[in-house]
Amino acid sequence: MMTGTVSAAPSRHRHPSRRAALAAASALALGGLTAVAAPATAAPVVAGQAGDRAAALAARPGDLLDVTLDQLHPTQSAIGYDEVYYKLGRYASNKDQLNGNINKRFDDWCSTNGQGTVAAAPAGATLADPNSFTCTLAVGQETEASRAEMKTAVVGPGGELYLTDGHHTLTSLLETADGGPKLHIRLIVKANYSKLAKAEFWQAMQEHKWVRLVNENSAPITVDQLPTRLGLANFHDDPYRSLVYFTRDIGYTVPDAAAEFLEFQWGDWLRAQGIALPGSYDNKDLASYLGAVRTASQAMSAIPGDTVISGGATADQLGRLTPWNAGKKPTGGEFGKLSAPITEAKPGKLAYALDFRAKLPATPACTTTVTGAHNGPLTVATGTTCLLNARQNGPIVVRAGANLVVRGSDVNGPLQAVGAGTVQICGAVWTGPLSIVNTRDRLTLTGPGCTPDRFTGPQQLVGNPVG
Repeated sequence: MMTGTVSAAPSRHRHPSRRAALAAASALALGGLTAVAAPATAAPVVAGQAGDRAAALAARPGDLLDVTLDQLHPTQSAIGYDEVYYKLGRYASNKDQLNGNINKRFDDWCSTNGQGTVAAAPAGATLADPNSFTCTLAVGQETEASRAEMKTAVVGPGGELYLTDGHHTLTSLLETADGGPKLHIRLIVKANYSKLAKAEFWQAMQEHKWVRLVNENSAPITVDQLPTRLGLANFHDDPYRSLVYFTRDIGYTVPDAAAEFLEFQWGDWLRAQGIALPGSYDNKDLASYLGAVRTASQAMSAIPGDTVISGGATADQLGRLTPWNAGKKPTGGEFGKLSAPITEAKPGKLAYALDFRAKLPATPACTTTVTGAHNGPLTVATGTTCLLNARQNGPIVVRAGANLVVRGSDVNGPLQAVGAGTVQICGAVWTGPLSIVNTRDRLTLTGPGCTPDRFTGPQQLVGNPVG
């Protein structure tokens, strides 16, 4: 379909009773999926290279699966980019180390993997090699509390894995320099629906509220409009999801029995009330953004607790925090921490996010947008053509001075771009040769904020400014 317009934070703390205690242990197997199941003395099931889905097909609720991030299918179409930008900004910073701590990305990996926090990460340690750093809990020593920090997935038809929690955290780990699509992490299985037909599977997912079928504007979507893989380029940006994240422990706190998509529910309410609408504040300016966070969080805190916010859940059920900022002055508490600029020894989350955003290359505004399936040749003669979560079958030609932006798309065909203005390809699966020559402004195939691509075919990249 073509149109003429542009169509880290603390982990969520769950009540341990929501997860069965870990009943078995094994070494982290890096050759494929690993299932860990009861009883405690049982050996883990390890799938071989030729049968990567075998463990998923056999998994039971509560089992642990070792997966790579590129195996996971999202169950929501949008994320809050600024939450991910905060994490990526902090991961790339040395301020944690200057404060005598270990970089937060190792903490996030250990926590998400059910292993507590990071204990040691010597110089040269990388997320890609879990043997290069140490978590406080070894595999096999998980507790109810450590399992409560892990993310969850449902096994779908054919053994495909559908992520039901952790889209922001896992996208951050995928996007960081030493992460990537092949990064390993363990997930808890919520259900095994591998024997269901597709329609029955999605019906069950909706009945359990394990899928969010609305877009970044709260408009309904279909399951076919969900992204097929993780990564910034594959998601739409929901500014309200970011805004609510920054109000955590200021206007709301995550309750023990947290609802699925809790922050989105608060965001839907704020959007419906017209509170802190995008455009009413400058999301590139710390003071302006803080003002929006304060306005939103004070509205969340002040609303009566029995007010239905979204999906039948009340404000108190969604963790309304009263008094605002836990009774602290604006200069103290979580709001005071959030207000710290990037120049401070301990910047606030918002400052990290804005600093990271400022370093991203500019993307030209789309004048033509391609989404969904498009079959046949595509010629970009003028302006900026954007392929957003598209499936392009056929060659692409970019004329001199025109721009091409490809995000989260699958392309089967060659690309020829000679003298283009800007060519940006992020989060693409591209089968076919690439010839990009003498780009005028910038060629972006990698770097901060650009989801890793997977190219199959020869590349001719000559005379292109990169960034």
